[in-house]
Amino acid sequence: MTEILFYHLETQPLEHVLPVLLEKSLERGWKAVVETGSPERAEVIDQLLWTYRDDSFLPHARSGGDADALQPILVTDRPHNPNQAEVRFFVDRAVPQSGDGYERIVFMFSGHDPDAVTEARTAWKALREGNTLTYWQQDESGRWQKRG
Repeated sequence: MTEILFYHLETQPLEHVLPVLLEKSLERGWKAVVETGSPERAEVIDQLLWTYRDDSFLPHARSGGDADALQPILVTDRPHNPNQAEVRFFVDRAVPQSGDGYERIVFMFSGHDPDAVTEARTAWKALREGNTLTYWQQDESGRWQKRG
């Protein structure tokens, strides 16, 4: 049974939240895949992970290289898992279709995009059977509150 976390972004943008969650995944000893909705967004996320903090970076690569299997984090716009990641992040309108093959799925969507909210509701209904789903929403201070 896969744990699927729905993160409803409202007060902080993806660019602030994603690196923190990826750091926590690496601290657990997990490899991660970040799937974006387009190649252009994959490039933006790739650059973000190198530069999100002055004193740090997240070790990662764009998928498609010879060393994909060795990467702790892969950024892709395709539904594959070449580094045998335990956790998969879906961002920028990439939507999970199943939880198969992962310990955890993290689906992040913007509360300011009505289409993304609709996609999240549809995904919630489709993924309920056979998975453990939780819904996380930001409060006014940007802290995550478990809602479901």
